[in-house]
Amino acid sequence: MKEDFKQELEAFLEEWFNEEATLLVHTSGSTGTPKEMRVEKERMKASAGLTCSFLGLRAGDSALLCMPLKYIAGKMVVVRALVADLDLWTVEPSGHPLKGLTEAPVFAAMIPMQVYNSLQVAEEKSLLQQIQSLIIGGGAIDARLAAELQELPNEVWSTYGMTETLSHIALRRLNGPEASEWYTPLEGVEVRLSEEGTLIIQAPRVCEGELQTNDLAEINSCNQFRILGRKDNTVNCGGVKIQIEEVEQALKNYLTQPFVITSVPDVKFGEKIVLLIEGELPAQLDAIYEQALPAYWRPKSTVGVRRMPLTETGKPDRAAAKRLAQTS
Repeated sequence: MKEDFKQELEAFLEEWFNEEATLLVHTSGSTGTPKEMRVEKERMKASAGLTCSFLGLRAGDSALLCMPLKYIAGKMVVVRALVADLDLWTVEPSGHPLKGLTEAPVFAAMIPMQVYNSLQVAEEKSLLQQIQSLIIGGGAIDARLAAELQELPNEVWSTYGMTETLSHIALRRLNGPEASEWYTPLEGVEVRLSEEGTLIIQAPRVCEGELQTNDLAEINSCNQFRILGRKDNTVNCGGVKIQIEEVEQALKNYLTQPFVITSVPDVKFGEKIVLLIEGELPAQLDAIYEQALPAYWRPKSTVGVRRMPLTETGKPDRAAAKRLAQTS
């Protein structure tokens, strides 16, 4: 472990064990400016206990810390180790968190990019599939990565949550016979929909009151939910409402380069769809659009960028993407 990360961990532990009832965390800033907020340590302990119980983690199990401690996801790995008496392994946060390890941990939390990179290296893939419980959060898991994860013999989970819920409040299995697109809430978590169809969370052990999200969702009869997209990612183009996540999903089998769908104001349509794509523009884009998308979903313009804007946690920076589209 590099000295800088060691000092970050020591600073967090010092803050955790001081007399203050709260500590400082930062939101990821994927849809706007990152914010600072203070969260209660007792609620963090409760969240950690719920996750460890759901996954069946026991005292002495090893847990890999491979994410920055600035954000809630990294902090919660440490808190889970403290609450459940896990053996905390620490590695410098990077795109290849398993590089250099000779043994797989029992539990690990990663972002999609780290999982994808690990699958590309034989030694790292071997370790990845030996992790008994792997949770993936902090970004969307596309269809190609999900297909690769299906081959793994261990338990691989996608998480749903945010800084305000102290990491996740629900998980869904990504592989094996239990694989599902529906998230199962942790114990004591209730969900319902607003009049606009957005998810409302009630998790009294981890956050006070009801939490109104911007995520459009469906709820089934088992109190499980699936996410359809974000309300603020809805584009009104000529009176037709378009969910940009659906457009992205439809294009993922046709575009190999990193890309995002965004929008810009338009005098005729109100808003118009824009494709922001990394590197050279693909040939025959119009043919791809015609094959993959309904006519009203097709981007009206395309912007090439040298590098796709991402947040520090690896999510698409949609606010930056919109700014790039508007200034191009």
